[in-house]
Amino acid sequence: MIILVTGAGGPTGEAVSGYFRKNGHTVIAVDKEDVDLLDRTAVQGLADRIEREHGRVDGVVHLVGGWRGAGSFAETSLDDWDLLHDLLIRTLQNVSLAFEPLLRRSDNGRFVIVSAKAAQTPSAGGAVYAAAKAAAEAWTLSLADALSGTGSAATILVVKALVNDAMRAERPDAKFAGFTDVHDLAEAIGGLYDRPAAEVNGTRLDLTA
Repeated sequence: MIILVTGAGGPTGEAVSGYFRKNGHTVIAVDKEDVDLLDRTAVQGLADRIEREHGRVDGVVHLVGGWRGAGSFAETSLDDWDLLHDLLIRTLQNVSLAFEPLLRRSDNGRFVIVSAKAAQTPSAGGAVYAAAKAAAEAWTLSLADALSGTGSAATILVVKALVNDAMRAERPDAKFAGFTDVHDLAEAIGGLYDRPAAEVNGTRLDLTA
């Protein structure tokens, strides 16, 4: 398969890219140094290049993320909203709009974002993060509706937070209760291909359960 991983520079992107490469797939891993995902024209150029070289895309795993919070609701900074809007929403919009036509050409395509339980249960100080995640979920569900009836699906994977080996090494006494390991996340994404597109399209799969 042809798998695009956006926001691939960190441990999560490395785990997801490594999973698909290990299973024999072609992975196109991009980070902000490769493509400015806030630039709609640049993202469309990436989609055009993949179309020329491969004719389709079988997976888009959108991992661009970030977090901002405040000590209380009243202390919330709308500058943080502006930042998270770009990271969590605008990049998703640009990528999904550019790659939806290519996903339609796949017999078994998947578009995946990672969301957080905070989108459904926001805290007082987490308003900007929860609102941005909720908006990203709504956008992805609209994409799912667009893909309905095709061989492709758009799915939201929900975590409390992610953990990787570097975090464990830095805090060896921490429990990271309820966190999802990045390698488990990668396997969960891979597992979406084992189920019919119609079964996972437009669904929120809770990885903390």
